[in-house]
Amino acid sequence: MRASCQLVLLRAARVRSASAAPRGNPLQPRAVQLRMSTVVEAPSQTPHPPSSPQVQHDAERQQRAQRILQEAVVTIAPRHDWTRDEISAIYYQPLMELAYQAATIHRRFHNPASVQLCTLMNIKTGGCTEDCSYCAQSTRYQKGTGIEAKRVETVESVLEAARIAKQNGSTRFCMGAAWRDMRGRKNSLRNIKDMVAGVRALGMESCVTLGMIDAEQARELKEAGLTAYNHNVDTSREFYPSVISTRTYDERLKTLGHVRDAGINVCSGGILGLGETSEDRVGLLYTVATLPSHPESFPVNALVPIKGTPLGERKSVEFTSMLRTIATARVIMPATIIRIAAGRKTMAEEQQALCFMAGANAIFTGEKMLTTECNGWDEDAAMFGRWGLQPMKSFREAEVPAGDVAKRS
Repeated sequence: MRASCQLVLLRAARVRSASAAPRGNPLQPRAVQLRMSTVVEAPSQTPHPPSSPQVQHDAERQQRAQRILQEAVVTIAPRHDWTRDEISAIYYQPLMELAYQAATIHRRFHNPASVQLCTLMNIKTGGCTEDCSYCAQSTRYQKGTGIEAKRVETVESVLEAARIAKQNGSTRFCMGAAWRDMRGRKNSLRNIKDMVAGVRALGMESCVTLGMIDAEQARELKEAGLTAYNHNVDTSREFYPSVISTRTYDERLKTLGHVRDAGINVCSGGILGLGETSEDRVGLLYTVATLPSHPESFPVNALVPIKGTPLGERKSVEFTSMLRTIATARVIMPATIIRIAAGRKTMAEEQQALCFMAGANAIFTGEKMLTTECNGWDEDAAMFGRWGLQPMKSFREAEVPAGDVAKRS
């Protein structure tokens, strides 16, 4: 009987103790309550016992990664001595934290509401002898893609397209030709220089991508008034041979060197979704972030699978990979223009907005991007209106140099 009474009293004490336990102060802000609840309810991420050397190692690695990001966030000038491990530590940060910190840096170096509008015209379609696995303009895949080689567009037709682009708000006009290089193309180079001069006469920035060029060709393009030269490195050095065999990684870097030495802005980025790993994306970022000077612009492309090419059946890259790459690029190359390039057509407007917040500040807009679809001017104008964005003016360095923006913060 006495034992039964003691059991009843013990149960009653437990009930009173449970009812007296704090359940959240109703006067306390809900955000604080939720945060406290999150800490309590967060499941353990490791099966190791508290004293495990592996747990200690993971904790030290996480602390180091956080320290690397914190040091990057307070920067007031670009640095070019990044290590691959440092970039990896930033890339693998929790995505929301990474995007937030990238946005902080973005606002220090750029006007967050200003986005550059670029229009790309294919001035010479098809007939390229390269074997880039993603490209519909290669002669090797012509039977499957149906893309036939065409002659170079006339100067007049290109400048008319540039005028239309300017009327629709674009401030940079890019011209692409499907060539391996410019050897033996003196007449074509002469016409392209006329195109460049004509675009500049319209008050627009001019950019070309013509394959590999030598030092003399770069100087000629500079004299014609070329603003930027695009030559993507595409992916990491390690994964590159899986995508292209007819041009080496070092040949691409050599072209970028000629462009840089001629005083032309370098535009160089990569393509996501080629079958690369996250480490290859880190490798891509490492390549461009450790160049003698950061690219003036860094295009981030999502592979657009084209039927008939070796990568024609690949699945689209995950949006989170795009966002993570853009945010990391903004952290390690704070003054660079980061351009959402191919693949934007498949992105929801909210996804694009998140990219802009995390550091992207340029897009391609118009009728087409080489051989793939592109978001139109009217579509982008409506999006800008909804999100409070505005087109970046031409030659932004004449407006507010990135360094000055950083100094004012």
